Amino acid sequence: MSTTALLCIAAVSIMLLLFLVIKVKLSAFVALLLVSMITAIIAGIPIDKVMPTLIAGMGSTLGSITIIVGLGAILGRMIEVSGGAEALANYFSKLLGISRTVAAVTIAGFILGIPIFVDVGFIIVAPIVLGFAKVSKSNPISYGLPVAVAMLAVHVVVPPHPGPVAAANILNADVGMLTLIGLILCVPTAIVGFFTARFVVKRHLAKVGSHPSEDSKVLMDELPDEPAPITPDGMAAPNVWLVMSLVIIPIGLIMLGTVCNTILPKDSSFLGVSQFLGAPGTALMVALAIAFYALGIRRNWSLGKIGNVMDSALPTAAVVILVTGGGGVFGKVLSESGVGTALADTLNSLGLPIMLAGFVIAAALRAAQGSATVAILTAAGLLADAAAGYSDTYRVMINIAIGFGALGFSHINDSFFWILTRYLGISVGDGIKTWTVITSVTGIAGFIFTWIASMFIA
Repeated sequence: MSTTALLCIAAVSIMLLLFLVIKVKLSAFVALLLVSMITAIIAGIPIDKVMPTLIAGMGSTLGSITIIVGLGAILGRMIEVSGGAEALANYFSKLLGISRTVAAVTIAGFILGIPIFVDVGFIIVAPIVLGFAKVSKSNPISYGLPVAVAMLAVHVVVPPHPGPVAAANILNADVGMLTLIGLILCVPTAIVGFFTARFVVKRHLAKVGSHPSEDSKVLMDELPDEPAPITPDGMAAPNVWLVMSLVIIPIGLIMLGTVCNTILPKDSSFLGVSQFLGAPGTALMVALAIAFYALGIRRNWSLGKIGNVMDSALPTAAVVILVTGGGGVFGKVLSESGVGTALADTLNSLGLPIMLAGFVIAAALRAAQGSATVAILTAAGLLADAAAGYSDTYRVMINIAIGFGALGFSHINDSFFWILTRYLGISVGDGIKTWTVITSVTGIAGFIFTWIASMFIA
């Protein structure tokens, strides 16, 4: 099938998906599967391979997030019901003032995003984001979107995340230099993302109202209406530092696994242990075990109540998991159909300067098939031979430019888009008007910073 035909199929499938979700109000999960099936057939995927392709897309996505989303939702529910989320939010609101809490949470998100996948990191901090929104009586997107864009910025540029590390290997770029320069460039990029998010969210809420949406109310209504030292179970609210430790402990364990994998020799006896403890599922299970005792047993909750609280988190988690898996299916179909390759080949033939070409190719692939990591790897592979003639430092800058290209244009074929919209309780249309715009502006800003920096250090 020709490149033009493949690109037209991709464009029409995206428009059809938007129509079904926004206008027809069809379930996002059903719409994603239906459009994926239609797209696969029209794009020429053999009829007997259509369903296996859909299953592969679902499996590859859910295999990495199901345990994390499930355990993260249960941990968050334990924190919420015990009064911990609003206690933490109330503490920092009084300490910093409402106007500064958004910046404080965003800085925390940036730091947490360095060693942790953006999906995992956001799921861990989501209960805190909702707690802050509850206390300040504001829409969760006021906190959630600035935090998410800061975490995504480091996810696409800074090792040990898989996209930049694999691209560095393809481009023969120095990983240490990539880490240092990438972090430096991510700081101003995240700042641009923060202010862009504040501006976009403010304009959006001025049109639709500043109160939480009906979907986000469902999530926040599980929190007590008023922050108070005594929670509905008659016990004092959990200590703020205990609640913080339940967030920090899994993050610390994940960081331990990442650092040990980098510095320990492959034959080290501790490496296997560190990788087990640093796996997100293990890290969250450890935190959940602590919460079971500290928030449940110590508060005289019965075992039955603890079990009921845990189970009550699963319906919401199931929706997030299924919709996210549907996004993975759609992205898999677009990838298998050859849309990404066709688009990359077209852009690669335009003869752009190599750094600009890396950014544009990665951005186009990100928009076409959704996965930032796939966009980074494909762009790096296409430019590997051309990049070989440049200096070590310039190859690092190319690597970073590709990463920032994959930051932007997050929309309905990106699984993280669905995680955000479900956790923050916003519609698909509002997600495109806010999150897609924020990531696109931030990615372009990151590339501009990289281009300017390359003039002085490459």
